[in-house]
Amino acid sequence: MKLAEVSPELYEKDVTVEEAYEECKKISLSHYENFTVVSRLLPREKKKYIYALYAFSRYTDDLGDELEEGNLEALDRWEEELRRVFQEDKPRNSILVALRDTVESHSLTLEPFRKIIEANRMDQRKKSYQTYEELLHYCDHSANPVGRIFLAIFGYNDIKRKELSDKTCTGLQLTNFWQDVDRDEKIGRVYLPVEDMKRFDYSREKLENRIYNEEFVKLMEFEVERARGLLTEGMNLVPLLDKRIRMDVRLFNEGGLRVLDKIEWEDYDVLHKRPTLSKGEKVWLFLSNLLKWPVRGLAREEPA
Repeated sequence: MKLAEVSPELYEKDVTVEEAYEECKKISLSHYENFTVVSRLLPREKKKYIYALYAFSRYTDDLGDELEEGNLEALDRWEEELRRVFQEDKPRNSILVALRDTVESHSLTLEPFRKIIEANRMDQRKKSYQTYEELLHYCDHSANPVGRIFLAIFGYNDIKRKELSDKTCTGLQLTNFWQDVDRDEKIGRVYLPVEDMKRFDYSREKLENRIYNEEFVKLMEFEVERARGLLTEGMNLVPLLDKRIRMDVRLFNEGGLRVLDKIEWEDYDVLHKRPTLSKGEKVWLFLSNLLKWPVRGLAREEPA
């Protein structure tokens, strides 16, 4: 069952903080098949906070996408519940019970969490984007806050690391869009900027009819290179982090880059197939990075 098939009160029950974190862990492990592989490298004492972040994001996405009706109203109620996390009132949702402890333990602010909810409102109200700048604005709400919260959980709040994190998160969001062009269009969403489609003489009508031609290839090549540039630049964040989380961040970037490679290898035909990494490829990516990652001589961490 999807988390949001009923109202936001689905998890409204009296739980301890420990029980709430366990609920978040179950949600995380059941929804993200690669989560356990990547998170094994994270410091044990931080894992529960990442589970809380993921459970919040997953539940918010389900409210935006999985309810048959009343999505905006559900998101409004969810934001009201979120605000209780930052007030004296006790949250009534077990995900938020864990999130409140995460927020208090790391002095987190409301804004990035509120942005994640707002991104889901955008998906209800806006089905296409005229410009690349509009799309970046969406990414600034849907993806970038997650990276910034992740950094804050590990004690990083400086502008340099935040900006590099934004490059990675926006690059990953765009990568997801480009592998899901077909799937998104079927539910009425088009993330390819209209200005780019016009530039390469590829119309919405052609997209709806799944016309795969030279113009589409050039359009997708252009978009893939944009995402690749962001992920490559975002890789500069890795040496600026504690060595215990560098591998995870590097894998985020390299996983995205590998998906972009697969789109290119398939001649950019994301209209008829969805390029993804198999479980074996994910494991290979993890092991190859682990083997080449030096145990000694890691770049010294810069001060926050």
